[in-house]
Amino acid sequence: MRPPKKFRPEPFPYHHELTLCIDSLTNLGMGVARVDGWVVFVPYCLPGETVKAKVYRNEKNYSLADLVEVIEASPDRVAPQCPLFTECGGCQYQHFSYPAQLAWKTRQVEELMKHMAGMSFPVNPCHPSPQQWGYRSKITPHYQKPRDTEEFMPIGFLAQGRRSQILDVPQCPIAMQSINLALPAVREKTRCNPGKKGGTLLLRATVDEAGNRQVETDNNAIVTEVCGSLRYDFLAGEFFQNNPFILQEFVGYVEQQACLPETKFLIDAYCGSGLFALALAKHFEKIAAVEVSEAAINWARKNAAKNGITNASFLAASAEAIFADITFPAAQTTVVIDPPRKGCTQEFLDQLIAFRPRRVVYVSCDPATQVRDLAILRDAGFTLAAVQPFDLFPHTRHVENIMTFDGPI
Repeated sequence: MRPPKKFRPEPFPYHHELTLCIDSLTNLGMGVARVDGWVVFVPYCLPGETVKAKVYRNEKNYSLADLVEVIEASPDRVAPQCPLFTECGGCQYQHFSYPAQLAWKTRQVEELMKHMAGMSFPVNPCHPSPQQWGYRSKITPHYQKPRDTEEFMPIGFLAQGRRSQILDVPQCPIAMQSINLALPAVREKTRCNPGKKGGTLLLRATVDEAGNRQVETDNNAIVTEVCGSLRYDFLAGEFFQNNPFILQEFVGYVEQQACLPETKFLIDAYCGSGLFALALAKHFEKIAAVEVSEAAINWARKNAAKNGITNASFLAASAEAIFADITFPAAQTTVVIDPPRKGCTQEFLDQLIAFRPRRVVYVSCDPATQVRDLAILRDAGFTLAAVQPFDLFPHTRHVENIMTFDGPI
């Protein structure tokens, strides 16, 4: 087979086969091997395995190769539950035993801290999800209308390694049972009326008053999630944590870290529809929360009223704006942070550092940007007190991580 036009021929020819020993995994879930010091990345491999791989791209500092054969398998290798594993881009670890997944996610956080911040700090073992399959409460399958009306229209997720090709996914084993039960009818309805171009579907599980799960497909439908004794309403298309089975333990850990005998006030930055602010309200005299989405703030206010919480105020603004009118004594204040994947803005970090709270609990869906911010806070005099990963997304490379800081004295 002829190589692509822009193929770089060094150090390996196109489709050159290599026998490799996999040393470790990247934070994207790729196997890492070395040939005379040159790094080769191979998907769907496990540490300790010997594999045969075929090179398809050479970059300036590394090569990418497809897995051809596992010659010597890791004892941690298991059979994936999804027949589309390795074709669908959604999961990276279905071939990895669950205890080993947790161990590698813990190590991932350790290595990011070491390489990005120059810190060796004990990371607590990654907290497991109580349910490893059927846990996702939201999926968003994609589709593209075919040019020919007789052509099959895939409805699913992006194919592994492709930016635009959609793989047909009739069922998803990490999605909740109620979603998989609703999926066939949604797919059939979409094929009968795909619209002009295509689009993205939504299936979101919601809890009714009796605790049963239903599925909403309208982005603007009001849905409900439960955490402990609290009920949270929000629009189906808006952000909310997608693994309700671990939610109470996850929020409980934030609660444990946020509450000190001397802290009487709470600032909840990037608060969404009020998950942490409302769950922690019983421990604090006053809470000030901020979120850039006005719609989310409106739901946070409604959720506070619905749950009988009166000591929390909510501001629709960028996160750093919360500090302008804060009168809380810094030495008696905890700040909870849960920013988007890109991490905190420099403006927010500057305001946080200037405020000098007693404690900071930083929740992150991307440990890499969190570690970047860790270095900034450390250099400003904050002391790292605890690091706790949570596995909200089993069988994927994603890990949620919580860092606890003590403010400068």
